[in-house]
Formats: sequence, C-alpha cells, structure tokens
Amino acid sequence: MRFDSYHPAINFLFFSVMLTCCFLFDHPAFLCIGWLCALIYSIALEGKRAALADALLLLLTVAYALYYACYNHFGVTDLRVNFIGNHITLESVLFGAVRGAKLSTALMWMICVHADISSDKVIYLLGRVSPKLSLFLSILLRMAPRVRERGHKVEAARQSVGRGIRQGNLFRRIKSALQELSIVITWTLEDFVGSSDSMRARGYSLKGRTAFSIYRFDNRDRSFVVALFALFTVLSMAVLLDQTRAVYAPVIQLNPVMPLSFFFYGAYALAALLPLLLQLIGEARFRRLISRMEESEQNSTNQGF
Repeated sequence: MRFDSYHPAINFLFFSVMLTCCFLFDHPAFLCIGWLCALIYSIALEGKRAALADALLLLLTVAYALYYACYNHFGVTDLRVNFIGNHITLESVLFGAVRGAKLSTALMWMICVHADISSDKVIYLLGRVSPKLSLFLSILLRMAPRVRERGHKVEAARQSVGRGIRQGNLFRRIKSALQELSIVITWTLEDFVGSSDSMRARGYSLKGRTAFSIYRFDNRDRSFVVALFALFTVLSMAVLLDQTRAVYAPVIQLNPVMPLSFFFYGAYALAALLPLLLQLIGEARFRRLISRMEESEQNSTNQGF
C-alpha cells in the first residue's frame, strides 16, 4: 500500500524528520545513506522524470563543490592552484560537496513530498490551525498544473489558426508568446474571481464553519508511528554519541567507526526507506492474494468438470 494512503499527519511527520536529518547530519556515511534513500524513493514514486531530475541535481552538486573550493580557501591539504593563483584544498572541496549533497537530498525529498502529500492533505493539516493559510497553500499547489494546462490549450487553439509560438518569424513568435501569456494571466485572474464568489456563497467566511475530511487514524497508522519512533530513538542515540557529526575546517575530523556505528547506519536507512518497504510488502501480499484467488477459482472449475 502506497505511503500517500496513510494519515496526513504521518506523512508530515516522516518528511519533517527526514528533512531535519538531511540538514543536521554532517558525517559522510549518513549523507550518502540519506542521498541514496531519497534517490531510490523518488525514482520509485516518479519514475524517469525523477531520475532525470536527480541526475541534474548530482551534476549541480559536483559543480557547486568545485565552485565553493575555488572561492573559499581553508584547510591544510593542497590539491592544486587555480587559474587566479588561489589554492584549492581537499577540505574546501569536501565541505562544498557536503553542502551541495544536503541541498540535493532535500530537493529529492521534496519530489517525494509532492508525490505523497496532496492539496487535500495540506488543507486537512492546516485547516484547524490557520484556515486562510491552508486555503492559500492549496490554491498555490493547484495553480501551477492549471496554468500549464491552460497554456497548452491556448497554444493548441492559436496554432490551429497559424499564430502559435513556433510559427512565423522571430518577431511574430515573440508577439504570439506575449499574447498567449496575457491570455493565460487573464484566464487565471478570472478563475480567482469565480473561486472567491463560490467560496463566499458556500459560507467560507462564516464563523464556526467546519471542513469535511476522509482521513482516519487507524491501527495501520499507529503501527507505522511506533516503528518510526523506534528508529528515530536510535538516530537520537547516534546524535548524542556524536556519530553524525563531522568537522571539515581547518582539518577533517571524523569520529572513529565502531561496530555500533553500522547499527546506526542501518537504522537511518531503514527509517528513510520504511514507506517504500511497506509499499513493496503490501504489493507482494496483494499479488499473493490474487494468485490464491485464481488458484481457488481454477480448482473449483476443475472440480465442476
């Protein structure tokens, strides 16, 4: 069963902790585990589109590490001298790679957030705390796909009469693009006015108005919370034992790897991949049930003959 079918509070808790660990952990082992888990989960959710985005983030991470090393000079291990005469050190390269890896991991987790947390869940989570904020966020989340769809419709309509953005000379294409942009903006503003009138007619501004929700915190969600908090307790022990900390300036200082460290690594990987593992287990159970039903139907058919 997919992770997006869980309670919205569970989704919010999981991704909040994963993003917190992503920015707090400095040790290379934890950084690599978090990056790989975010890569695997994002590709499992979004497929090729996420794979292309993750590959681009990897290239940007490498580019940022080189850029950071060229303009920030600290450390004692010289690698070479750049074209303006500044020394490039191993410590600065690694620290730039660490910062880039943190940012890329956070962006990959945000791809997963976009796939698992819908606008309905955002409204449910923030509705009682701040209804206006929840409505504003839901409008923003829904606006991007709607604007893109309207842009495709306008382009298809104008292209059928010979006024598309890929038709004519350069000046005509620029004029067509500006006209299409004006049409899409006007269409979006008119939709905002219609949505406002509809909300006012439904009594959105009245006090004491409640919202309908289909989410219920069941035993499956409770089991997930128990497993998640058990793994997070192990990660808290790793933080207290200084297993997640590393220093890169002026010299690289890492805590020695102990047998207990691998236990912490496994707990972090299991916590990050727990939604994917549960989904795979649920799919395997479903396939097993389907095969059993097919076997029972086939046996009953054979007995009937």
